[in-house]
Amino acid sequence: MVSPTYHGFPAAVGVSRLTVYDWPTVDGLPGGGTPHVHLTCGEGYVVTAGRGVVQTLTASGFEETPLEPGTVAWFTPGTIHRLVNDRGLEITVVMQNSGLPEAGDAVLTLPQDLLADPGAYADAVRVPADASEAEQAAAARTRRDLATRRFLELREATGYGDPAPLAAFLRAAADLVRPRLDTWERRWREGAHAAAEATRAQLGALRGGDDAHLSAARVTATGPAARGRFGMCGRLDVYPGI
Repeated sequence: MVSPTYHGFPAAVGVSRLTVYDWPTVDGLPGGGTPHVHLTCGEGYVVTAGRGVVQTLTASGFEETPLEPGTVAWFTPGTIHRLVNDRGLEITVVMQNSGLPEAGDAVLTLPQDLLADPGAYADAVRVPADASEAEQAAAARTRRDLATRRFLELREATGYGDPAPLAAFLRAAADLVRPRLDTWERRWREGAHAAAEATRAQLGALRGGDDAHLSAARVTATGPAARGRFGMCGRLDVYPGI
């Protein structure tokens, strides 16, 4: 019997607070994050401060979506995305599957030879946790710039009507994450799937005149477990376990 109680964050959504990097980019923009793609998760942005855009690239082409306080924007798996910080851009990021996009479901737009070698890819994206803040910032900026150059190449090829480079990147990204899928499935089953099944059980109980699950109500609150972590798109306040 499915339990009618679920005590995680609603719908097993993950949340983080993001201050987008203000480092100038290789293509002359005032600031921005690292282009990347998620393979199994959608992601949403709730803009809380500043101005900017999210640049996206899919098989349908390149788009820019303006971001300002009050904007809510989201996209589906397979969307390569890059945040551009025009001025003080801050976002609450909402992620499927208990925050899986920040826990493995992300592939940066790195050169194809790095995507084909899991060890080389891991080295290229690593920000050493035991390094100084300056060293971490340098590593984060280096990987961002490397990914941005490849993103610009993919964008140009797609704009010229050549779908092959983007298709090759997505295929390589899927190959790269395939060994992690069992772990991701467990996360989904314990999070989003369990939350949906609890709702199904609650509906069934209420239809049958059983309201016992209402007596199990509880309130939970937490603060960030880490502040200012160097993420893909900027400095992150992280809320693990939500």
